[in-house]
Amino acid sequence: MALRTIRIQGDEVLKKRCKEVTEMTPRIATLIEDMIETMHEANGAGLAASQVGVLKRIVVVDVGEGPIVLINPTIVETDGSQTGSEGCLSLPGKAGQVTRPNYVKVRALDENMVERELEGTELLARAFCHELDHLDGHLYTELVEGDIYDVEYEEDGE
Repeated sequence: MALRTIRIQGDEVLKKRCKEVTEMTPRIATLIEDMIETMHEANGAGLAASQVGVLKRIVVVDVGEGPIVLINPTIVETDGSQTGSEGCLSLPGKAGQVTRPNYVKVRALDENMVERELEGTELLARAFCHELDHLDGHLYTELVEGDIYDVEYEEDGE
């Protein structure tokens, strides 16, 4: 496994639509492992392949319950709404208020290329929506209500 460089807002790759994954290959498996390691190292809740410069429809999410791998994900159901602070590893030190569904059901392939449906509420629902937006070349900044503001995150143990 290896850490990958997270692309920052302004990088053209973040504006591009990702391509579907048709088969699990050793390169895709390594990419997924690297994405999980990179997300954890950056203290993120999610990471899309485009954020590490790979235009594949893959996201990883971890809101504290262990990593979830989604390949070719689609949102199949939403309900409710929540408004809260949202940030992004591609815009370090920034956040903004964004309204997202409070419940999301996602259909995707897992790392074994088995189709599954996952449900999430609150932070997990927000993370699903945020990361799936990346796959279509969108950043949360397009949805911010009001201003984007500076934030500081405490390091673990401080």
